[in-house]
Amino acid sequence: MVGVTRALVILVVLASIAGCAGRADRTDTAVLTIATDRGAVTLRVEVADEPAERARGLSGRESLPADAGMAFLWDEPVRARFWMKDTRIPLQIAFWDERGRILAILDMEPCRASPCPTYGPDRPFLGAAEANTGWFTEHGVAVGDRVRLGRSDDG
Repeated sequence: MVGVTRALVILVVLASIAGCAGRADRTDTAVLTIATDRGAVTLRVEVADEPAERARGLSGRESLPADAGMAFLWDEPVRARFWMKDTRIPLQIAFWDERGRILAILDMEPCRASPCPTYGPDRPFLGAAEANTGWFTEHGVAVGDRVRLGRSDDG
């Protein structure tokens, strides 16, 4: 009887852990709209607004849909750097400030040697968005353009 009870307790604990792990892997999505000189462009993004999500980023991805990316958000401006450890695809990143103005757009290559290079605007920023390499350039996005993030209901 003790063995059955112990097995049942272990099963309940494992089910609880599995349920929590599933929720942790679900990421909210949003639409990032950028007002450019050529008009508005949109990027569908996964939202990384928790430390673990921001740390994981797009690492391990083999590909990214054409108009998709990831937005990294903070509650207040930060000075931070990004790296491409375990990221398999080249990316482009745009950083914006608390007014939604793009501060910098940088190209990032997968890390091939240690230590990995780091990327950042060298000034405080409130958010950043990663997309396929060249996406911001190809869509006419430039420093000074405005960013607006709208949360999605289907994330």
